[in-house]
Amino acid sequence: MVMKVIFSDFKKGSVKLRITTSEDVWHLSQIIETGDIVSGRTLRKVTIGSAEGKTTHVQKPVYLKIVVERAELAKDALRVSGKIIDGPDDVSHGSYHTFTVEKDTEISIEKQEWLSLHKAQLKDAEQAEVPVIVCVFDRDDALIARSYRWGMEILARLRGDPERKDKRANTRFDLYKEIINLLGQYDARLNPQHIILASPAFYKEDLYERMSDKKLKSKIILATCSSANDTAIHEVLRRPETQHAFRQMRVAQEIVIVDKLLVEIAKQGNATYGFDQVKMAADAGAISDILITSLFVKELQESGNFKVLNDILKHVDRLKGTIHIISTEHEAGKKLQGLGGIAALLRYNLEW
Repeated sequence: MVMKVIFSDFKKGSVKLRITTSEDVWHLSQIIETGDIVSGRTLRKVTIGSAEGKTTHVQKPVYLKIVVERAELAKDALRVSGKIIDGPDDVSHGSYHTFTVEKDTEISIEKQEWLSLHKAQLKDAEQAEVPVIVCVFDRDDALIARSYRWGMEILARLRGDPERKDKRANTRFDLYKEIINLLGQYDARLNPQHIILASPAFYKEDLYERMSDKKLKSKIILATCSSANDTAIHEVLRRPETQHAFRQMRVAQEIVIVDKLLVEIAKQGNATYGFDQVKMAADAGAISDILITSLFVKELQESGNFKVLNDILKHVDRLKGTIHIISTEHEAGKKLQGLGGIAALLRYNLEW
């Protein structure tokens, strides 16, 4: 199941959609912004009076429309808050309401302008993504994760006993048995398209030979990594032997574009970073790709300074530049945030 776009009219700025999975909630968090209008059926506490003068408070299903002031991710839900601008007579206009957007919710979103970025995010949400399982391990430890469009989620950590490290070479097959057992469970539950086994040295080939399940083995891609920790997960995403497995995965695409940016910056090539420099490049029509972290966008929205960035994005979009919103849930996004949260690849080198 994937997010269902029930109706869209981008010229009028309106889209109606249905949330079908918890991952849809994350997509929505990237789409809904301060100043958007969100509407739909929701529960609202109302006060009911009686002939005796007594009042009671009840939860009543109502149709409301709000102007968004804040959107916050919670577990498997997005809380969208703002002032009510339309609703039934017994609900005060101008008062605040919060939509809890979760699985099976239907809402409408109105924007003054749907950028190509927003449309691409909707398209992403409509496409089902088969997960990829990644297992990085060495003689002592193992880490298993699964892919989402926004990044990787750790599923299991297997720790060796530090006091037995000198004996672990003789007992590593116990760790192999645990890994194979867990991979079989995740394969049955998630049905991943690929399972990547990555390790230093020969461990991956050793473990692969000990697998007896032919169906499980058919999904295996062997890769090299330098360690068995969180950093190794992102190292594996960059490996040439895994690129075909991750070609549709959002986080892998983000890592590639940030790496390209960093290379250009290092050689003083066609790239720039920092808000003022990026704005000048946009004004000159020199931007081919603009990269912004989701955290930078959120900070501007919360401080009320998003309009200047939005104007830059509109200008880049009109000149056929590509807009990339980069998650800070992975290392590449954190590096971009360290550059000020905004950077650009240029069509040509600018002399400042």
